[in-house]
Amino acid sequence: MIALVRNCLSACAVLVLAVGSAHAEPEPTALVDQQHCMFCHTHDAPFLAPSFQQIAERYRNVPNAQFMLEHKLRLGGKAHWGDMPMPPPSERGGPLSAEDAHTLVQWVLSQ
Repeated sequence: MIALVRNCLSACAVLVLAVGSAHAEPEPTALVDQQHCMFCHTHDAPFLAPSFQQIAERYRNVPNAQFMLEHKLRLGGKAHWGDMPMPPPSERGGPLSAEDAHTLVQWVLSQ
């Protein structure tokens, strides 16, 4: 009986974790590493720049925010959070294609 309860609890825990994380896109690790995103950002706490969760909360439901964020990733841009601007690609890991910028923004907004 105890083994049955443990198995049920384990199965429920796996289900809760799977459902709870179903909305998040998988991390595009190669792009995150290439663009050195983690030099300034973290997943859940502000560092030198806002966390990915903060960005998602601010922009997730804003019309056209995705395009603005993709543009900012591709070119850099002025500071919207504190004093630190988004550095240009030449200072982050090189040029970023429109497709790669879209992938990164989709991932951030899914946080």
